[in-house]
Amino acid sequence: MAGLDPERVRRNLDEVRAQLPDPDITVLAAVKYLAADDLPALWEAGIRVVGENRAQELEQKATECPDFTWDFIGHLQSRKVKTVLPLVRWIHSVASDSALEQLGRHGGPQTQVLVEVNVARDESKSGVLPEELDAFLERCPVEVVGLMTMPPFTERAEDSRRWFAALAELAGERGLRELSMGTSQDYVVAAQEGATIVRLGTSLYT
Repeated sequence: MAGLDPERVRRNLDEVRAQLPDPDITVLAAVKYLAADDLPALWEAGIRVVGENRAQELEQKATECPDFTWDFIGHLQSRKVKTVLPLVRWIHSVASDSALEQLGRHGGPQTQVLVEVNVARDESKSGVLPEELDAFLERCPVEVVGLMTMPPFTERAEDSRRWFAALAELAGERGLRELSMGTSQDYVVAAQEGATIVRLGTSLYT
């Protein structure tokens, strides 16, 4: 996905924002499939928050394009925590005790993360099970500001609504303010259920 047109991205961003019920929802651009050379086009289009899925790519891109607010949104390998932490505002995908151990080792008072929850109990997805969430939060050595989920793939965005609602309920009961949920195919439904961050790729770029 090379040669991004900033004007096209800006139009797409405007269309996305027009469908969101709250102007304060953060539109995070997922840049997994973009080269570092394409990132200035996102900045020109008005995007300020970006997310990378891979630690090595994050290191390169965040170094070359430090003006963005960077988040880590991919599967978190515990051995990569040390690399990722200094580069990002938030890790969205904390979900293992080995990651907690590394956060305790390398995090600090300023470290903030989101915990990934497998609300749908999908065996193909990562995440803490809902009934294990409270104990996991207690074990987390850094501040948890919110929750993230990736519901099972479905052709109909509406089919994901119950999982977004369930995550919102879990966050609300625990006083967690951030909800990272919704991608290009279902972000409108996610936003209607309380998402504070939507993670978009193709809907911004094509």
